[in-house]
Amino acid sequence: MKNPLPACAVAVLLLVGLPLAGVGLAGHDLRTYLEFPPLTRHVAHAGFSWLAFLGVAAIAVLAAGLLAWGLRHGHGRAGGQSHDRARASLPWWGWLGLLLGLGTWVLAWTRFPWFQPFQRHTFTPLWFSYILVVNALCWWRSGRCRLTDQPGAFAMLFPASAVFWWFFEYLNRFVQNWYYLGVEGFGPAAYVLLATVSFSTVLPAVLSTRDLLLTWPALGEGLRAGAPVRLGWARPAAVAALVLAGAGLALVGVWPSALFGLLWVSPFLIAGALQVLWGRCRLLEGLATGDWRDVVAGPLAGLLCGGFWEMWNVLSLAKWEYAVPFVDRFHLFEMPVLGYSGYLPFGLECLVLGDLVLGALPGHRSPGAGPSR
Repeated sequence: MKNPLPACAVAVLLLVGLPLAGVGLAGHDLRTYLEFPPLTRHVAHAGFSWLAFLGVAAIAVLAAGLLAWGLRHGHGRAGGQSHDRARASLPWWGWLGLLLGLGTWVLAWTRFPWFQPFQRHTFTPLWFSYILVVNALCWWRSGRCRLTDQPGAFAMLFPASAVFWWFFEYLNRFVQNWYYLGVEGFGPAAYVLLATVSFSTVLPAVLSTRDLLLTWPALGEGLRAGAPVRLGWARPAAVAALVLAGAGLALVGVWPSALFGLLWVSPFLIAGALQVLWGRCRLLEGLATGDWRDVVAGPLAGLLCGGFWEMWNVLSLAKWEYAVPFVDRFHLFEMPVLGYSGYLPFGLECLVLGDLVLGALPGHRSPGAGPSR
């Protein structure tokens, strides 16, 4: 593959510049979108709509059906065989992560007076614990995990993840679908530091979860040899996706209620399209050979991590809440139930970005070369 750094630079320029250019051309005050820390609520969201709710629900059901179909066919090709464990038990650091996670969970959901100075800072240790436990489970099931196989590359995922999620925080300024509570007392420097550390756990968590999922035969070997997909349309489709996603990002701040879903879809389309145009997109290369593992395991990893994010968030002191146009009803924790569908493309975005970041490291194997490859 060509050097991915130019593709990353173009993606950054598009993701940062297009939304700001759109609201600027529409005559909006740019200072509203650049406030930091972001505390002001300036977007008026559309109310609930049964028509929109049923339409989004139909799309979510279709996506779930496709994932279920992939799992069923993967299970059939895997022959229902059990996975041979490579180790007798979890490594010591897996048990350490489990104990740390359980202890932090208790502290996050309680209000002990002696813990009050640290009460708002439980997110990061919870997710460091999750990452340790998931890698330990992966090592236990397959004898391999990112943490032990490629520690240097794995460490690079943390700063990349922080930059990655700061982009979503920036894009959220144009639609304001989530906002934070319990952070009002932080100044800009403290906010940046604490938020960056928290955001650094996103990519390692999702990619490690994807690796763990692939240790199950139905998701690993079962989806390795599926039906291949022809790629003759890849480059024209990439150009079209880049144009449409770019136009959507330019307009998302102008019509935030109508286009808020592009917050999750456009970054994936832009990053994937640039990968294709720069010479290699691992997701499409896999489909060309009939390898459906990432297409199924990526969204599932995003959804599984999303479930833990929302669950741990609901009773924490420093937390987020949602204001989602048209579908803001029937909450599971703080998230409207249909909002979980956004974690499906988000899982693929994490895989694409992981490929871009790790692909720039000399001699590094593709992040697809996980435990089951």
